[in-house]
Amino acid sequence: MPLKERLWCTLGALLGLVISSCISWWVLGDVQAWYIAPMGASSVLLFAVPASPLAQPWNMVTGNIIAAMIGVSCALYIPDLTEAFSLAVALSILLMMTTDSLHPPSGAVAITAVLGGEPVHQLGYNFILYPVLLNSVLLLLVAVVFNRLLGKQYPQAVQLNTRSSDPTPTQKVSIQPKDIQDVLEHQTELLDISEYDLQKIILEAQEKANARAVSIYQCQDIMSRDVISLHMEDDIPRALDKFRQVNLMSLPVVNSKHELVGTLALYEVVEWFRRAADPRASWEHLVKQIMDRKVVTVQPTQPIQDLVPYFVERSFNYIPVVEHQQLVGMISRADMIAALQQQLNRL
Repeated sequence: MPLKERLWCTLGALLGLVISSCISWWVLGDVQAWYIAPMGASSVLLFAVPASPLAQPWNMVTGNIIAAMIGVSCALYIPDLTEAFSLAVALSILLMMTTDSLHPPSGAVAITAVLGGEPVHQLGYNFILYPVLLNSVLLLLVAVVFNRLLGKQYPQAVQLNTRSSDPTPTQKVSIQPKDIQDVLEHQTELLDISEYDLQKIILEAQEKANARAVSIYQCQDIMSRDVISLHMEDDIPRALDKFRQVNLMSLPVVNSKHELVGTLALYEVVEWFRRAADPRASWEHLVKQIMDRKVVTVQPTQPIQDLVPYFVERSFNYIPVVEHQQLVGMISRADMIAALQQQLNRL
């Protein structure tokens, strides 16, 4: 988040807790348990991530009520405190997930009902109404007002196409809500993001991908820029270690100016080991002494169609991309296949 957003979230939590606690103290002045600690955890959700499904009013109010009810019941009927609060939290999670009201701070509400001490125990089931419900509603109201003043939609409204039951024009040719629903139905884990926000993120990402789409790809559009290379002064055993680390069959070789001076294939290293016992080859111990200096290269602005003969007819795995003699990228056979598939999809 930008610093400004972080400061607004901080201010919101500060105001929310101060206002809701002051009103609670004013209303419940003679009640010792006039404010509960789980509200601090709720404020994190309500002011820092108000778009989260876990921060919506139904989740906060219903989740806290369920947790308080179960916590008080366990405190009354289970003498052992450890068993009481453990069971209270477990049952709260079960009921919250069943009622689609999961709110993480509610777990702390259940524990507070058991371990809150004599002031909480004296309240009995009144603990559900005050301070739990009172604190929850007051903090929620402050969150609604504060987020609306910042221009944030809270609570999150259900996004419907009011003009038609059909998908929007963008969705018709892209990802549709039903596609997301079908995927989410097969998810076995809870995702802390609303279906609408997920759809919006995916569509925005699709727009960026479409903006990059071109009718004719150039080498610079598909090349890998973080290129793993060897230095011409590296010793051969060190080069072999790098081959073992990256699991590639060939690597480009550069000089101190990062200029491409050759390539070294793994089979050339193997051949070097085979003739290592030959006294005439004992002088070979550097990469520059066994590398191939004849290298096929391409320019960043070349169309990728120029590379097809090398990958098809000559079975190249990689082709270096060079600009002003500098190694600026690498194109693999996989890069070519992905780019050509994209072009075929648009036909």
